[in-house]
Amino acid sequence: MSQPAALRDRIGVLRPLRVRDFRLMWTGLAVSMIGDGIYIIALALLVLEDLDRSNSTLALVQGAVLLPQVTLIIGAGVLADRVDRRRLMIAADAIRFVAIGAIGVLALFDVLTVPLLIALAILYGMGMALFGPAFSSIVPTIVPEDLLVQANSMGLFMRPIAMFFIGPLIGGLLVDAFDGAALAFLADAMTFVVSAVAILLMRARHQDRDPAETSSPLDDLREGVRYVRTQRWLWLAMVAATISLLCTWGPWENLLPVVVTEDLFGSASDLGIVYGAGGLASVIAAVVMAQRGSLPRRPLTVLYLSWALGMFAVAGFGVVTQLWQAMLVAFIGEGSITVLVVVWVTLVQRLVPPHLLGRVFSLDWMISVGGAPLSFAIVGPLSDAIGHDATLIWAGAVGGAATLAFMYIRGARGPERYGSLEASEPSITPA
Repeated sequence: MSQPAALRDRIGVLRPLRVRDFRLMWTGLAVSMIGDGIYIIALALLVLEDLDRSNSTLALVQGAVLLPQVTLIIGAGVLADRVDRRRLMIAADAIRFVAIGAIGVLALFDVLTVPLLIALAILYGMGMALFGPAFSSIVPTIVPEDLLVQANSMGLFMRPIAMFFIGPLIGGLLVDAFDGAALAFLADAMTFVVSAVAILLMRARHQDRDPAETSSPLDDLREGVRYVRTQRWLWLAMVAATISLLCTWGPWENLLPVVVTEDLFGSASDLGIVYGAGGLASVIAAVVMAQRGSLPRRPLTVLYLSWALGMFAVAGFGVVTQLWQAMLVAFIGEGSITVLVVVWVTLVQRLVPPHLLGRVFSLDWMISVGGAPLSFAIVGPLSDAIGHDATLIWAGAVGGAATLAFMYIRGARGPERYGSLEASEPSITPA
């Protein structure tokens, strides 16, 4: 056995890389994640230095990227269950290549305007909306069930490294070296070419629809909604996510920088260290989950407990008095959320019929983030009224308590109580 193969066998998070199609997909995805990190730096510098130097414009562009991911995600889920998911992912990469490449070209010739940037950001968000459900639902078709935990841990292992370390580092070097963000955007665009080629080389099996089946996309959507309504554990978790994210998403994103800079008298580097502590926790938790290699004996109980801990961590930011304390809170919060995500995605992939996965994942995203816009809208006025520390404390306390309350609603942990986890079998065993 070669040394790289032996290493993959020993380290759980690397074991899915033994599967050719998964290895190809993740090679491309890792490169595109580095591109996402380049984008973070390039966009901020483009808006704040080359366009109108406005934080509001930066927020508007970021919101433009999110808008299609909320409004189009259901349609993307239906498509992921109707067409070849591999081709859908390639189309999503092509859309993102066009959007980001156009930003780079327009910036290079100094003809980019804010309206054009917003329009291209919306196009970029459309590509992201198409990619998400197809990616989440294709994983069980290319890795065996006994590697699902490791496969789902891979994303949470790679994301902090690629998006928040390697990508921003490369992005900053490109912007400095070429005196502007244009070539950084062009480099980001090329990462989607790498991703598309890697996916094109995959041999993932597509389950063709029965030629006699004449259901419309609207019928498919209704089928997905009906299925979720019959699965009490599914829709209860989605509603719980809506409430918990309503309470905590806005405060975490908007008030953590305030805590570090105003309460702890920290710098931008100190803020980066706090975020880095959370990223490190995500990597460690992903490695631990993958090394374990299986779901916990009571996965939904672990899911809700880790979820609640992540929500309560938001309250911790309201009481910290030292930088190391903020780092510890971020470490606990991000590590807990990583456990939650790995368990949740694996449960959905195991328990939901393969032909419904795209729709269920898209409904999960739409319902779960439904409270996020309101969370961002109210956090400013609320923190002005009662103070940012009190807002964080109440947000974490209410979000965590609500999550724990949902855990005790009848049916919330049904699969681990009624034997459906033991009864589930792999839908496809890859060759």
